[in-house]
Amino acid sequence: MNLHPAVRQLPGTTHLVLDSPHSGIEYPADFNHASDLAVLRRAEDTHVEKLYDFAPQLGAAWVEALFPRSYLDANRHPSEIDVGMIEGAWPGEVASGGVFLSKIKIGKGLIWRTTDDGEPIYQRQLTVQEVQNRLTAYWQPYHAAVQGAIDVARQRHGYSVHINCHSMPAVASTFATEFPGLVHADFVIGDRDGTTANPALSQWVCQFLADCGYSVSYNHPYKGVELVRRYSDPAQGRHSIQIEINRRLYLNESTRELLPNHVPLKENLRSLVERLLNIDPRAM
Repeated sequence: MNLHPAVRQLPGTTHLVLDSPHSGIEYPADFNHASDLAVLRRAEDTHVEKLYDFAPQLGAAWVEALFPRSYLDANRHPSEIDVGMIEGAWPGEVASGGVFLSKIKIGKGLIWRTTDDGEPIYQRQLTVQEVQNRLTAYWQPYHAAVQGAIDVARQRHGYSVHINCHSMPAVASTFATEFPGLVHADFVIGDRDGTTANPALSQWVCQFLADCGYSVSYNHPYKGVELVRRYSDPAQGRHSIQIEINRRLYLNESTRELLPNHVPLKENLRSLVERLLNIDPRAM
């Protein structure tokens, strides 16, 4: 069931919802970027959808963006607009401070300005209509799918657990993060400092992965961004956690080819999801 050709959605029967906003590889014809495609593709959370492809079989809802994050980042707030990229005046809301503004400054707002290597993606300004079209045709359908899946799970079971699925480079790129050059742990678990999920649930996820032999960081350097912020409300039984996987665990970062190591990693992720299906965060 797809609400839009750029969004893949598979309904679930359990309280668990998984989404992958950054693994899309279908580059729209109207992108009109000036980047080397091989460089641009480093932004993709390559093969994350394959690591979790078992989830629908277990009854978890699945939502996946088929478009690339460099075209439009579905994990950003609509106000994270770099107005310097737009020809003419932007008629909508523009972020003026806080975490929203910080992403714009490093070129990683709603519409990316630069690659992870700091190279400009466009040699032109975008029109207001172009940006509005991306919001209408990509951001809105994706968010509608995620929100709808969480709403259904919450209504059916009285609570929901939303896992926002990502991958990260082994070492943070210079223009990709606020922590350039940081050597990443195997996993980073984020719940925006305990505000988007019961912290006991987040800590349980951390411990499960540590028991599998992985190094795990909690809320550093990634706390979770718009998707976990927007659709979580732990007090009302809506729990959202971001999981970042170090790409070196499963991927050749130069060629984007899956490594044999992806098999045991996927088995551990399946075990994690199976265990989550039997956990009620309200009782932790």
